[in-house]
Amino acid sequence: MSDLEGTVLSREGGQYRVATSIGEVTAVLRGKVRRAESAGKVVPGDRVVLESSDTGTTYGISATFPRKNVLERRTPEGRGTRPVAANLDHVFVLTATVDPAPIPQLIDRLLVLAEANEIHASVIMNKTDLDPGTQLIERMRKAGYEVFPVSVKQSLGLEPLAEKLLHHTSVLVGPSGAGKSSLLNRIEPGLALRTNEISERVRRGKNTTVSAVMVPLGQGGFLVDTPGYSEVGLWGIEPRELASCFPEMRPLLERCHFADCRHLTEPGCAIKAAVRTGEVAADRYDSYQVLLNELVTAPQDWE
Repeated sequence: MSDLEGTVLSREGGQYRVATSIGEVTAVLRGKVRRAESAGKVVPGDRVVLESSDTGTTYGISATFPRKNVLERRTPEGRGTRPVAANLDHVFVLTATVDPAPIPQLIDRLLVLAEANEIHASVIMNKTDLDPGTQLIERMRKAGYEVFPVSVKQSLGLEPLAEKLLHHTSVLVGPSGAGKSSLLNRIEPGLALRTNEISERVRRGKNTTVSAVMVPLGQGGFLVDTPGYSEVGLWGIEPRELASCFPEMRPLLERCHFADCRHLTEPGCAIKAAVRTGEVAADRYDSYQVLLNELVTAPQDWE
């Protein structure tokens, strides 16, 4: 049998589920791929070359194709990164409008990560049956993002979102408890992804997804479910590039008096002027300041 090409769906121990033209197969890393990278570096979304085994039941991943992009998160130690998913067309930042309460700055952080990797991003507001989330929806639309208000529980607003997912590779990111797995189950019935109720004691989501899982959609395309993001550190972004990761700030950058303006205390700053007039939301600017400070003060990997 000739070699196959496929898309990695998930990793389970040392084995990988891979979607191919002949269906889903199980594979393990082989030879130079295993030597060149640790097993955790082949992630959902990676395109791989498979070679058949003597038994024909388990394939070997003999090569990986170059990625067009990758979504990463910091390691628990805070130095270095760990890839989560690769070759994405769209990042959907999912938040609940209530229970758990939305964290606008966390939403902004996740959107900045997508922008920094030049991945198109949108926002999903779940649990609109409990709270319409009007103010937050207006905030994100003003910033330039498409927003999908939905209620997974009552199946409201899901059709436009499902249409957006067609024929693309998309990833869902957001805090635990916002309803990522429930949304996946609703969009693609039968997935039976594990979900848990919100913890009554701490009112925070129980993280039921322990690693990224890519789901083939019946109508075409893939959707990746990720572990809950309760904290997100930034990396790989030059401080001078941060403002360009805020869509509403990008058109203003060339209007600043100084080319190297960091939009803090410099005179003639177009972004600060836009905050004063309300063109840029004050709390979005607050997020910019917090993130800029983190980028400036963060230790380097070698420190």
